[in-house]
Amino acid sequence: MAQGVWTIAEQRDGAIRKITYEIVSEGRRLADALGQELTVVLLGSNIKDKAGELGQYGADKVLVCDDPKLDPYTTDAYVSVISGLVKEGDPAILLLGASVEGKDLSGRLAARLDVAMAQDCTVFAIEDGNLVATRPIYAGKAYAKVTFENSFPQMGTARPNVMSVAEPDASRSADIVDADFSLDDGELKTKVVDVVKDESGKVDLTEADKIVSGGRGMKGPENYNILEELAELIGASVGASRSAVDAGWRPHSDQVGQTGKVVSPNLYVACGISGAIQHLAGMSTSKVIVAINKDEDAPIFQKADYGVVGDLFDVVPALTEEVKKYL
Repeated sequence: MAQGVWTIAEQRDGAIRKITYEIVSEGRRLADALGQELTVVLLGSNIKDKAGELGQYGADKVLVCDDPKLDPYTTDAYVSVISGLVKEGDPAILLLGASVEGKDLSGRLAARLDVAMAQDCTVFAIEDGNLVATRPIYAGKAYAKVTFENSFPQMGTARPNVMSVAEPDASRSADIVDADFSLDDGELKTKVVDVVKDESGKVDLTEADKIVSGGRGMKGPENYNILEELAELIGASVGASRSAVDAGWRPHSDQVGQTGKVVSPNLYVACGISGAIQHLAGMSTSKVIVAINKDEDAPIFQKADYGVVGDLFDVVPALTEEVKKYL
């Protein structure tokens, strides 16, 4: 009988990513509700020394899969290893982050395990001993509560920056186990030949606590410097709407929206963004939304907690000066 909650940790270059702490914390809460154990699967190369800190966030057991073929991430290798462990361990619930890597991995993994999967969830709960997942539909216009019928593990991915992270407990430790797995070279149909890293040092949008975004109203790439200045002052990352990216003003990695990155920062400042459906779908779960637009009828104001009707080229520099005074 399926039992226990499992989560898949995510790391990059040996560093545990923030989404991992979110899903481990959420996994702990679900495991407590079921009165069961929380197991975290950690994959990588020379990664075992990072397993201990996962216990501080609630893991009872950490299954470490250490192999040079598991770093950097490839879908083939991760699906092969994780599917084997899940079939053997038979957990009731399996959680991943809905990050770029998590979305890539979860779809293939669900197919390999032949189970249902709820993608990009914002709430998980236990009802009658089963997982109930809440996820946005219709580009965020509505939310659906979904259950899993005779499908184990009950599998879901969590939208980054939505699940709260537990305070780490240094007195808590996990049972760290070297997982028994095999990785057949015949299954590895892809190979990473080169990695082009972002040397900017900026926090990825999906993990950013604050984001300042610009849209078509920025009028050109040369004007993003006013957003960069404000973002640097408040410790934010800079994003962009699809129209700005399509115009070549910002790289695709900066795009917020349904066809870009789905973000949930504590603060989202939208400058010169009208609020098209696909953009709103990517940022509507932000905790506080501030909109700056000279069109008072712009759809973005319907989602905003605070709205400023005015020319962003007047408002943003003035806001920047006020922040400087405050700091």
